[in-house]
Amino acid sequence: MPAPSTDTHARPVPAWEPRLRAYLTSAGLRQTDQRQAIAAAFFGYEGHPNIDELYARIRHSHPHIGQATVYRTIKLLVECGLAHERQFGDGTARYEATLEDDEHHDHLMCRDCGHIFEFHHAEIERLQETIAASHGLRVVDHKMVIYGDCTVAECPRRGHAPRRSA
Repeated sequence: MPAPSTDTHARPVPAWEPRLRAYLTSAGLRQTDQRQAIAAAFFGYEGHPNIDELYARIRHSHPHIGQATVYRTIKLLVECGLAHERQFGDGTARYEATLEDDEHHDHLMCRDCGHIFEFHHAEIERLQETIAASHGLRVVDHKMVIYGDCTVAECPRRGHAPRRSA
């Protein structure tokens, strides 16, 4: 019986990796290096990338990975519950990582630069529950996006790009 590894440089296993591996196994799919690289890039991405943004990031380090492979892998992440597809009114599907320890949050989107902010506000959540109850409903899920115009003078696109529609 081999001795336990004492390698102090062993890579820690990301929280998403066992879930993805289990899903691929149950679906009869292989865990490929390409899927692993795409998933790692997605979970390392700050924000809400669309397929083009994720592909642009990954093609520099993995030029052999095509855009269709990125698209199919992100769809797998959505199917297994590790990602959500979001629409923020900019005409493209964006993706958000969803790990088990993630708390519910809502979004603010700047119509000038397209930046998406995440926030959680307990009072807003309570008001939504109160409003739903007043109509005889119990909240099981919701999505809220608040659109606004940038008031930050340093906004890189303020005044230089057409406003995105909400």
